[in-house]
Amino acid sequence: FTKCCQETGLLMVVKCRKENTALKDCLVGYYSDPLFYEECKTEYLKQREEYRATGIKKKRPKFTSNV
Repeated sequence: FTKCCQETGLLMVVKCRKENTALKDCLVGYYSDPLFYEECKTEYLKQREEYRATGIKKKRPKFTSNV
């Protein structure tokens, strides 16, 4: 989807519909997975506990685009 949008520019709304639909389907699969939800919740609570104990915000890793 990202590659399509970068190549298409302003016409991405029209030309990247297929890629956008595939991206949405993938995300909905993750969002509706209770196991993935619990994993994210556990990670968030761990980071929040660490921040509250130290007051130091942990930097998030930068993800590179897999385009």
